[in-house]
Amino acid sequence: MEPRRRDIRADRLSGTEPRGSATGRALVIEPALRRSSRDGLRMASAERTPTAKLDEAIGLACAIDLKVEQSGIVTLNALRPATYLGKGKVEEIAGLVKTNEAGIVVMDCALSPVQQRNLEKAWNAKVVDRTGLILEIFGRRARTREGALQVEHAHLTYQKSRLVRSWTHLERQRGGFGFLGGPGETQLEADRRMIEERLAKIESELGKVKRTRALHRESRRRVPYPIVALVGYTNAGKSTLFNRMTAASVLSADMLFATLDPTLRAVDLPHGARAILSDTVGFISDLPTMLVAAFRATLEEVVEADLILHVRDVSHEDAEAQSADVEKVLHQLGIDPHNGAGENRALIEVWNKIDRVDVAERARLRNLAERRTVDRRPVLTSAITGEGLDALGTAIESRLAAERILIELELDPADGAGVSWLHRHTEVIHKELDERTGRIAMTVRADADRASAVRAKFAKGE
Repeated sequence: MEPRRRDIRADRLSGTEPRGSATGRALVIEPALRRSSRDGLRMASAERTPTAKLDEAIGLACAIDLKVEQSGIVTLNALRPATYLGKGKVEEIAGLVKTNEAGIVVMDCALSPVQQRNLEKAWNAKVVDRTGLILEIFGRRARTREGALQVEHAHLTYQKSRLVRSWTHLERQRGGFGFLGGPGETQLEADRRMIEERLAKIESELGKVKRTRALHRESRRRVPYPIVALVGYTNAGKSTLFNRMTAASVLSADMLFATLDPTLRAVDLPHGARAILSDTVGFISDLPTMLVAAFRATLEEVVEADLILHVRDVSHEDAEAQSADVEKVLHQLGIDPHNGAGENRALIEVWNKIDRVDVAERARLRNLAERRTVDRRPVLTSAITGEGLDALGTAIESRLAAERILIELELDPADGAGVSWLHRHTEVIHKELDERTGRIAMTVRADADRASAVRAKFAKGE
């Protein structure tokens, strides 16, 4: 998609999309505060450029099949409580809406219910803010019953705050008996009550989902395979990398939020070890809080993982800002991306899509990676070409091994049950029959908590 630029001389919106059917026509607006604003909302140097934000907003709009007729950046000196934009800009955009016969205006910001209602009246079109747009995408992408429940919970939580007084034609319903009866509940109150009842039911069902996931995780703990979770900004290449490493067929496409539902597959590491790889929902800047809360049951797969792979798109111009956004969500989940979490959980950065950068940039990235300490050194990969995947597998295996204990054992050849138990509950590194002693020599690797059980069962130290 061609980038949309603002006509700096006229400070007007410019568009490049051809006109088509009136169904799904949309304008995309990127409000940007001037750096010189004194209201305490100055643009920080670490934030994305308005152009990059606009391109992402257009991508979000296209993800739900909106036809973007025009798009552009609107520079603001200050935010208006009633309409977010200034009066002049509201009138200018109203003209663009009418000219392009647009039915939807996407505002890439968080609008209050009053601001949204006032803008819809001024433009005579549906106004969708960033939160509403992301919720709409999630609603379309959810495929499982769990995903649908999570999205509906987030959407109702969002809609609950949008119940402004738009039912004035109904006023109040009468209640009580005769003239002694007081006014009944308003339509607004009735809608809010219905939403709260539905939310309570969804929360009950999500509670069951959470308990089911906990049971699944408990059953996986009985299998001696560590869990490796993929996290990253949406469209960073997580699903493509997942498919490449596991030979799976998870939907991977060059679009935002291509997949929502978590998928787990076994993967064989270079030196024979095996792990379970988990693909999770992608993150994005300004991810709605209600979505993080609704998807907490799904994101617990990340919290419970033995190793986290932070997949980054290093070919993107805002790779650093995207990384900061992912780290922000990880912090919300109680994970420190730099110091691990819980029992010193490990994290590896995967600098993906290096096939999209030139030779000079690739050399610069490799130089940056080599400067980091071994425990924080990223792995450069291309999920499309397969470059760097062997190094990634070695890094995963090495990091997992560092968190596990190596145990040497000798078993009686007749102890088939013991050998079987070790295969089920530990990672067997080596096994051979010692001709001198006639016993089976085994080298196994296990988590610290399981290592004590191994020692107790076989009364053999390291």
